[in-house]
Amino acid sequence: MVTQVTERETPLPAAPQAAAGRRRSPAAAACVLGGAVAAGLGLGFLAVLVIVLWISSPYPDSGPGGALHLAAGLWLLAHGTELVRYETLSGVPAPVGVTPLLLVALPALLMRRAARLGSAPGDGADADEVLPASAIFSAVTCGYLCVGALATVYAATGPMPADPLSAAWHVPLVAVLAAAGGVWSAKGRPVGPLPHRIPAALRRAAARPRYALALRAGAAGALVLLGGGALIVGASLAWHAAEVQASFLALTGVWSGRFAVLLLAVALLPNAAVWGAAYALGPGFALGAGATATPLGFTGSPALPRFPLLAALPSEGPGTLLTCATAGVPVLAGLAVGWFAVRRAREVSYGETALTAALGALVCGLLLAGLAAAASGPLGSRDLAGFGPVWWATGAAALAWTLVPAVPVAVAVHSWRTRPARQADGLAADGDDEWHDSGVRELRWEALRRAAGTLVPDLTPQEPPPAAPPAVEPPAVEPAPAAAPKPARRLTVVTGLHPGLAAAAIPAKPADAQPRPLVPPVAGARVLPRRKPPA
Repeated sequence: MVTQVTERETPLPAAPQAAAGRRRSPAAAACVLGGAVAAGLGLGFLAVLVIVLWISSPYPDSGPGGALHLAAGLWLLAHGTELVRYETLSGVPAPVGVTPLLLVALPALLMRRAARLGSAPGDGADADEVLPASAIFSAVTCGYLCVGALATVYAATGPMPADPLSAAWHVPLVAVLAAAGGVWSAKGRPVGPLPHRIPAALRRAAARPRYALALRAGAAGALVLLGGGALIVGASLAWHAAEVQASFLALTGVWSGRFAVLLLAVALLPNAAVWGAAYALGPGFALGAGATATPLGFTGSPALPRFPLLAALPSEGPGTLLTCATAGVPVLAGLAVGWFAVRRAREVSYGETALTAALGALVCGLLLAGLAAAASGPLGSRDLAGFGPVWWATGAAALAWTLVPAVPVAVAVHSWRTRPARQADGLAADGDDEWHDSGVRELRWEALRRAAGTLVPDLTPQEPPPAAPPAVEPPAVEPAPAAAPKPARRLTVVTGLHPGLAAAAIPAKPADAQPRPLVPPVAGARVLPRRKPPA
C-alpha cells in the first residue's frame, strides 16, 4: 500500500473511494441485519400465536418444541413452500401445498419495510452514506435468506417438515419480490429509463404510454374479478349458513380449537375469492381427482374434509340459472378493462386504443393465472392431490372474457370523449362560428363597454364630419318663428346581427349623460382608533 505524504512527511487524507468503502461497510451490515430481523419478526409472530394456542389447548399432543417446529413450518408455508404430513391414516406421506394468501402478506410486508428502512438516508451529512439500490437489495435479501435456511433446517425435525426443493425457490421468490418492491418504493417509484444493456428498440417500446395504461386496465379488471368472486363466496356462505355452522361446531368443542379454525378460515378468504373468480369465469376449480365445480354443474363425488368454507360449495348436479348468472362478473371485468384503457389525448387513434385494451385483457389474464396458481395446491395424496383452480385454464378464460367486450367498449368510449373536439374542428372547417359572426362581436363589445362605464374607453374610430358647403347668402326673408328644439338622437347600425341577439341590444344614451360610477360614494365615514389586543 502506497501512502502519499507532504513535504513535512504528513500523510495525506485517504482517497474518497476508500473512505466511502469504509462508510458503506456499516450500512451494508445494517441492511443484512434488517433482512434477518424481518424474517425473525415473522417467525416470532407465528411462534407466539402457536404457543398461545398450544397452552390453551386442553389436549396438547406435543411439547413446546413441537409447537415451535410447527411455527417454523407455518412460516415456510406462508412463502408457498409445501409441507409434508407423515402422520396419516394410510401411512403414505401427504403433501400440504394450499398456501393461505392472507398469510403471505406477513413476510412480504416485513421484507418490504426492511428494504425501505435500508434505503432511507442517515443524517444527511454525506451522500455516500446511502447505499445504491442494488447493494441494498442484495444485502437485505441475503440476511432474510440466511434466516430462511435456518428455519428450513429447524422445521425438518418437526411434525410437518418442509419440502427442501420447494423451500429452495419459494422463499427466495417472495424475498426477492418484496425487497425489490421496497427499494423501488423508497427510490420514489421510478418508471425508467431502462438500463442501456437492454436493446434500444425494446427501451423505446417500453417507454410508450400504452403499456402503463394496459397495466392499469388489467389491474382494474383483475380487481373486479376478485371482488365478484368474493361476492359469490359471501352469497354462498349466507345461502348455506346452516351447513357452515354445523361444520364449524363439529370440528372441535373447545374455544381454543374453534379460534384456530376461525383464524385458518380468515386466512383462506383470499383463496376463496380467487376460487369464486375462477368459478365465474367458467373453468371452476378442482376438488380432487375427478371432481370439478363449474357454473354448468358439479360433477364427481369428492372426499372433502370437514371445513366451514368447503360447506359452502354448490350442490352436486347440473347447474341452475342462478349459477349461470355468475357470468356477469367477467362481463363487468371486461367493461372495466375497456374503460380504463382509454386515454384522454386527442391525438390517439382508434387502433392504438384497441391495442391498449387488448394488452389490458392480456395483463388481466396473466394476473388471474398467477393468483390461481398461488391459491391452489395439494391437500393430500390420491383423491386430494389436485385442489383448487387450474391456473392456465383460469388465465385463458380471463383473457377471452375480458378481450371480447374490452376492445369495442374502449373504441366507443374513445369516440365519445373526442366528440366535442371533432365538432369544434368541423365548425372551424365550415366557418360556422357564431361568436365571430359579423356584427355579433361588435355588439358584445359595445355591451361590455357600456356596462363598464369609463373603465373601458371608446376606441371605435370616429369618422370626421363631412365638410360644410360654401356659404351662400340666402335671400332676405322674414325670420320664421323659432320651433322647439328636438333632442339629438344617435342611431347605431349593426350589420349581420344574429336573430337570437336582437333582444340584447342596448339603447344609446344621450350625449350629455354623465357615466354612472361603479361604486357609490361613501358619506360620513368614521375612522376608529386601533386598539391593542389584550395580552
